[in-house]
Amino acid sequence: MSSPDLADAGASTDLIVTNPGTGSPVGTVPSLSAESVTAMAGAVRAAQPAWEALGPTGRKHWLLTFQDWILDHAADLADTIQSESGKPRVDAEVEISFIVDLLGYWSRHAAKFLADRHPAPHTPLMRVKRLSVAYSPYPLVGIITPWNFPLGMPAADIVPALAAGAGVLLKPSEVTPLTAVRLAEGWSEIGAPPVFAVATGAGATGAAVVENADYVQFTGSTATGKKIAAACAATLTPYSLELGGKDPAIVLADADLDRAVQGIAYGALVNTGQLCVSIERVYVEASIHDRFVARLVDHVEELRVGLDGRSIEHDLGPLANDAQLAIVTRHVEQAIASGATARTGGKPTGTGTFYPPTVLVDVDHTMECMTEETFGPVIPVMKVANADEAIALANDSRYGLSASVWTSDKGRAGAIARRLFAGTVNVNDSVVNLFHYTIPHGGWGQSGTGARWGGAQGLRKYCRQQALTIPAVPTMKKELAWFPYVPDKIAILQKSMRAFAARGKRRFG
Repeated sequence: MSSPDLADAGASTDLIVTNPGTGSPVGTVPSLSAESVTAMAGAVRAAQPAWEALGPTGRKHWLLTFQDWILDHAADLADTIQSESGKPRVDAEVEISFIVDLLGYWSRHAAKFLADRHPAPHTPLMRVKRLSVAYSPYPLVGIITPWNFPLGMPAADIVPALAAGAGVLLKPSEVTPLTAVRLAEGWSEIGAPPVFAVATGAGATGAAVVENADYVQFTGSTATGKKIAAACAATLTPYSLELGGKDPAIVLADADLDRAVQGIAYGALVNTGQLCVSIERVYVEASIHDRFVARLVDHVEELRVGLDGRSIEHDLGPLANDAQLAIVTRHVEQAIASGATARTGGKPTGTGTFYPPTVLVDVDHTMECMTEETFGPVIPVMKVANADEAIALANDSRYGLSASVWTSDKGRAGAIARRLFAGTVNVNDSVVNLFHYTIPHGGWGQSGTGARWGGAQGLRKYCRQQALTIPAVPTMKKELAWFPYVPDKIAILQKSMRAFAARGKRRFG
């Protein structure tokens, strides 16, 4: 997933934001210096204790008030998303529904998820203590997000971090910062405590956010993620990374072909293929390969490509910037030069950053389109002999974000899913895991470390865990193991531990 580098950006300047479909400027934002970011972080940090003190119920009030504001300003937010991304109206509106859903879920479950846990002691010997685990939010969470979902990507992390009681400093992509700025304005307009701020800028601004944060959540390219991990390691700052992907789809001979075609086309092309869990390579059993490709091409050729106004007219919009257009073009051209065939699409339109949805066949793993993240509207389809070959090829990648299996045999699908190197596997579906907040969303290998969501863990990740041991029974003057050592007392303790832990006659040896 493309992301700005963390290199120094030099002197502060205003960033000009353009619509990629037209190339026209749509706004400017400041590129904040490290000093400005530090001051902003200090202000959020100063306000955080009062935010934490509100507790989950008090924070719920503000989060649901924010939800009201978002719904009341939905049209304006969608306009802003479109102005800086060029995406279709539907895709912009989905981002608004997404944050509304997130605000409802996390605010209403925070009290339960953040309540102290009381694990049972592991052995009767330890029942003299009452055990507790308490959750204390990190004072300042730094969040760095990419350009593909100007509202949805920040929302995925801002909402649970705020619900957990943390203060949040967001650094959005310099390609699409306007929506994030408007979001922060909305938080201020409802009169909420000043625990959410947006730092706009390029790489140096992001580096300053990392330097000031107590916890870092980054979504973006693997290369930049590694730099952030190294920076966090130097200060022992905890972090979570969602990085690149090259998500495979496996289509077995008994799949519902129509559903597979529709679902894979959507999973590969939604948001013009600029989605962390986009389907980027498809492995189809030989007996149905030709029929699958024919139906896929027919369906893809029906899709409407263009720049939406404020009504729903198109299915795909432009790519986010010229750099992304260059990557998509290179991957397709390199594949065709190496023997692949474009059954539809295959060349830039020549207008803005538009690239037509493209289906490639006769592909293999010598081609970048099958091994490197494309992040665009390209569907490479490879014929395989059987499921075992498909699994081997799907796992032939350094990435492991998500995957999908398409078959009418759910039991077989589950068995195949467990053999795939991927943090998430969807059966007979694509993308849908992003909307299930009760399960974790995280990558394996070069796709990242840590995870979003996962029910309670989605809030607890933004907290420090504190373990408490409290006497459950009246205490003695001195424990058996305390100084000075008394052999008889130590023997009693050791024999008791052995009796409860060992098995068979060894329990009493």
